[in-house]
Amino acid sequence: MRHYEIVFLVHPDQSGQVPSMIQRYQSIIKNGQGKLHRLEDWGRRALAYPINKLHKAHYVLMNIECSDAVLTEIKTAFRFNDMVIRNLIVRRDHAITGQSPMAKKENEPNGREKKGRSREDDDRSDRDDSDE
Repeated sequence: MRHYEIVFLVHPDQSGQVPSMIQRYQSIIKNGQGKLHRLEDWGRRALAYPINKLHKAHYVLMNIECSDAVLTEIKTAFRFNDMVIRNLIVRRDHAITGQSPMAKKENEPNGREKKGRSREDDDRSDRDDSDE
């Protein structure tokens, strides 16, 4: 069996159907004696360019280990599902189980301070100048 990384984009109006789609793909993998190493639901995100006049899509990432027959079945499921607007399947050399950079970025706290002066700093400096 080989390792694959799969990313698929779902129509934004069908975001509520994503959990059932994921379950369906998981059952295809498990019925074919495959393994799911990583599953990340990235949610709705802006697209880099419009696809079918859509500017957003729901992203899902899966890392799996499966046979060629199971992979063909997944490809067919993507092809005949109108909700999946794009998919990408990449063969990997080994199983990837850690968090993806996208998931790490979402889990990072937004504690960074902005560079430069804030509006409050500008207001304070204006008041200080007017007192002179």
